Amino acid sequence: MKRLSILGSTGSIGSQTLEVVRGFPERFDVVALSCGSRVELIEEQIREFHPLIASVADEKSALLLQKRLAQAGEKTAIFFGEEGNRLCAAVTEAEMVVAAMVGVKGLDPVVCAIDAGKDIALANKETLVAGGSIVIPKLQANFCKLLPVDSEHSAIWQCLWGQPSGSLDRILLTASGGPFRGFSKEQLQNVTVKEALAHPTWKMGGKITIDSASMMNKGLEVIEAGWLFDIPVDQITVVVHPQSIVHSMVQLRDGSVLAQMGRPNMMLPIQIALAYPLRLDNLSEPFDPFAPECENLHFEKCDTEVFSCLTLAYHAGRIGGSLPAVMNSANEEAVATFLKGTIPFTFIEDSIRACMEAHEREGVVTGFSVGDVYEMDLWARGFVKEFFSKTAKA
Repeated sequence: MKRLSILGSTGSIGSQTLEVVRGFPERFDVVALSCGSRVELIEEQIREFHPLIASVADEKSALLLQKRLAQAGEKTAIFFGEEGNRLCAAVTEAEMVVAAMVGVKGLDPVVCAIDAGKDIALANKETLVAGGSIVIPKLQANFCKLLPVDSEHSAIWQCLWGQPSGSLDRILLTASGGPFRGFSKEQLQNVTVKEALAHPTWKMGGKITIDSASMMNKGLEVIEAGWLFDIPVDQITVVVHPQSIVHSMVQLRDGSVLAQMGRPNMMLPIQIALAYPLRLDNLSEPFDPFAPECENLHFEKCDTEVFSCLTLAYHAGRIGGSLPAVMNSANEEAVATFLKGTIPFTFIEDSIRACMEAHEREGVVTGFSVGDVYEMDLWARGFVKEFFSKTAKA
């Protein structure tokens, strides 16, 4: 029985993690849950899984939830805010923390979990993009495991199982191409929020779906893979694969290429991370190599002239230091603004580029803390807001 704390339990990854727990009740026990504003859903989860503690976004919601649970005879202790997330991350009874919060706000709870000696099932790519230089040394110092949940990184990880140290030569990181694959720059200027959220193969949350449409999601994954597998970003090649059947590939130093294949479903990579090193029974529809979507597997280069967010991410990965954190926060703010329907899609890339250039002029820094990351986050968000304001006036 592995005891879990799930940060971001009401989101896409968090909800699917609980599906895995339902499938293997003899294997996993939930001791902590956290969420943002979806209080009704976490109440349902608490009533089903009976965690020791849970956390929501604010005090008012926490008091209401505590009252409702007490009336139902539930004994889960309810907390709120950043401190609540930290308590859920470091709760003594948990062995593994599933980091499924969206955005850079997930960094601090992950660091708290590592300091408390927990293994991390990582679905929050922003943690390593913004704070890889903080997280990786802490993992090593505390002898904690970091198990990737993203389907691409899970695929790479699985392909490297049993390979001798130094075998990896290159990572071939696959990308679906998103809903705007084949579009021109001019076409992107007029796309709507609804069109950007219509991903052709994956069902994901809003922020990550927009990131997939802009290809920034793949850029974030390039930087994350660099940290996970200790490889320079220039040894990671993005391969557009619209069928989303090959989840990623590795090329070994002898030229061999290994790939991991499966249906576009997050249940399996979640299950693999939770159960490692065991292989449990499959909960999802089994992979069928004779299915229509497998008849013609197609691979192509990404058009970085159109999807320049990927180029920006490679640049940030090469420079390192504080630049990836600033890029990530600028992207988070720009995507949130686009989702409100107040800016064109192409403004996402424009604002990120301007923010990165301004930060490089001021000077990229190294050796920063979690607190420094959040200060950079505030600066980048403020820059993007001002950028949009000036652009609107112009």
